[in-house]
Amino acid sequence: MHLEVAEFIHPDTFAMYKEEGMKRGLKYVESGPLVRSSYHAERHVHVPF
Repeated sequence: MHLEVAEFIHPDTFAMYKEEGMKRGLKYVESGPLVRSSYHAERHVHVPF
């Protein structure tokens, strides 16, 4: 019921993604094999009410 794994991404690649995001001015970069777009979002987004 699941898709086959197309490619294994080495953890060093995720570290490179994080480093590149920080170099480009992002305040927070969550980068890893199990990270989704909303991963820890509540920690990084302040919504004033």
